[in-house]
Amino acid sequence: MGLSKPTAGAARSDDPYLPTHGNGGYRVAHYELDIDYKVAANRLTGRAVLTAVADAPLSRFSLDLEAFRVPRVLVDGEAAKFRHRAGKLHITPDRPVAGRFTVEVRYVGNPAPVASRWGDVGWDELTDGALVASQPVGAPSWFPCNDHPSDKATYRITVTTAAPYTVAATGVLSARRRSAGTRTWVYERAEPTPSYLVSVQIGRYEEVVLAEGPVPQVAVIPARLRRNAARDLGRHPAIMTALEGFFGPYPFADYQLVVTDDELDDPIEAQGMSIFGSNHLDGRRTHERLVVHELAHQWFGNSLTIADWRHIWLNEGFATYAEWLWSESSGGRAAAAHAREWHARVAAQPADLVLADPGPARMFDERIYKRGALVLHALRGRIGDEPFFALLREWTARHRHATVTTAQFVELAGRHAGTDLSAFFTAWLDRRALPGLGS
Repeated sequence: MGLSKPTAGAARSDDPYLPTHGNGGYRVAHYELDIDYKVAANRLTGRAVLTAVADAPLSRFSLDLEAFRVPRVLVDGEAAKFRHRAGKLHITPDRPVAGRFTVEVRYVGNPAPVASRWGDVGWDELTDGALVASQPVGAPSWFPCNDHPSDKATYRITVTTAAPYTVAATGVLSARRRSAGTRTWVYERAEPTPSYLVSVQIGRYEEVVLAEGPVPQVAVIPARLRRNAARDLGRHPAIMTALEGFFGPYPFADYQLVVTDDELDDPIEAQGMSIFGSNHLDGRRTHERLVVHELAHQWFGNSLTIADWRHIWLNEGFATYAEWLWSESSGGRAAAAHAREWHARVAAQPADLVLADPGPARMFDERIYKRGALVLHALRGRIGDEPFFALLREWTARHRHATVTTAQFVELAGRHAGTDLSAFFTAWLDRRALPGLGS
């Protein structure tokens, strides 16, 4: 049998919403990122080593990377030709790659957010530090990657910066070293992780232990917000316990909350981490629902990652419904009351959104969040509490650290219901008109 002729890997993905992000012909298994960051100059010097697996012999392939200077690229330890333009690093190795191979990229520059239709996303400067908010296309603002949610890999991230700063990054802290004027932090993430959920947070922070176990929970905050944090994050261990009861075991080794010293419009989820602005801690638990929402994403979006962006309701609808479940279980408003309120509010808006395929412009439309939660509440009413929560726990267990689609959830829901739910899901997911809550 003859050998396969080498082909060129695609510089696009098959994502119908974001085809220019992601690349074909290979999958990344592991990222080794070594970053030196100078806060005052906003200067990043990076070395990324990617271990990847080619689907078939590749004569060339591409990575996503924004406007850095790239002095060198090695493939399997040998210098490779490359071309860097328009957010793509096109690489031609000296010999075609087949099976498992490594790519080393050296890069340097001033990281900046990626402009997108949803605003600027990615690496961004704070007043005194930096943050990463990559959803959905910001990861190439700070490291070369295959930027698609379905390409999940493990990570080892090493960050060196000035000694006064704390670094929080995706993963479990495995080492911390200090040298003249700098400190190096090493984090490792063993669970498969998409590039948009990989994060680095740098600031003058203090650590507050929220819970030592069974899931270690830590908040990294500015010292001035310590008192507010005690109030606003004081129920976090109870929230974790409640969500584990609803959704099954927490899917990662630990959980970090980062609160920046700057205000942020919205919180940000990352793998094993959530990021909030100083405005989200006011000492009155005003934003506790957001704390619940971001924690719920560790199951829905992070452990269970959507196969492509059409399925985003599986992230946001489930995280929103978690807010209502926590409200109900903690003595607040019942989930049914939240559902009635939001059903009326969504019904008052134009019926012009298809939940299972909203289009890229509406990926973060509020109705994705609220109508997504309404689907779940209506399903709960349709099949009953016991089958509903059994469904959620099997959903998270069956697809732990994998990718998911709407069709997979619909199929599993039908099995738990013991009846045909096709008309129910067609009305809620595939039609523009909003069904009644009892439909």
